[in-house]
Amino acid sequence: MKATLSLNKNYEFRRLYSRGKSYASPLVVVYCGRNHKAENRLGITVGSKIGKAVHRNRVRRRIREIYRLNEARFRTGWDIVVVARAKAAEASYWDIERSLLGAAEKLGILKGCK
Repeated sequence: MKATLSLNKNYEFRRLYSRGKSYASPLVVVYCGRNHKAENRLGITVGSKIGKAVHRNRVRRRIREIYRLNEARFRTGWDIVVVARAKAAEASYWDIERSLLGAAEKLGILKGCK
């Protein structure tokens, strides 16, 4: 990830949950908010409803790779949190990608939107 850092602190996640914009799709929920910096910060949350650690890590890797490959399409200066839903465990890579990019487009954090 070129210009992307990770969100690590609990208060950063909670701030986006309470004050950020969000869009929910069947596979993922995306929260976003401005960070007034030159780079994006990405956080990924995969709960225990997804399954055991192997399944959670697979979903997490897929989301990270989807973001990495499409990073140039995202506007800079945003904090983004992606929360995987239970259906994401059985979904294909392409379904998760379509869901994540569709949510980002609805939120206006892709270049060329709004």
